[in-house]
Amino acid sequence: MEMTLTVNGTSHTADVEPRTLLVHHIREGIGLTGTNVGCDTTSCGACTVLLDGQSIKSCTVLAVQVDGQSVTTIEGLAGADGTMHPVQAAFREHHGLQCGYCTPGMVMAAVSLLAEQPNPDERAVREGIEGNLCRCTGYHNIVQAVLSAASAQEGGS
Repeated sequence: MEMTLTVNGTSHTADVEPRTLLVHHIREGIGLTGTNVGCDTTSCGACTVLLDGQSIKSCTVLAVQVDGQSVTTIEGLAGADGTMHPVQAAFREHHGLQCGYCTPGMVMAAVSLLAEQPNPDERAVREGIEGNLCRCTGYHNIVQAVLSAASAQEGGS
């Protein structure tokens, strides 16, 4: 089935099998491997991307279901000059990662959370990222990174 998807601002038209998951189309069809495949069951959140600005787990959506829509992946957050998105910078500054496998999905979930709730408290951050699992960090530094990014956005506005 032919479909067109805008990914990180670039239009991609492809013939896609109707059973292809969005995460596999992004990784294998488009070649953007920052979005990770974790569990294929919506449990881990490693595959989180933004679909028309809203975070989704791309392992639960068929690529053909998003025909004509816009996806932002982790590769699309940085500026054209390579400047990190404030959430990416905060994760780096606050050591919000260890092995890094969950990081792209966690960052995308945090970006979505901050778009919906620009000034969350710690509880709201923990609730906002609860669909994304990290087996390494214990979440403390991730939460601190998201709170820091929120403060940076607030101060930069």
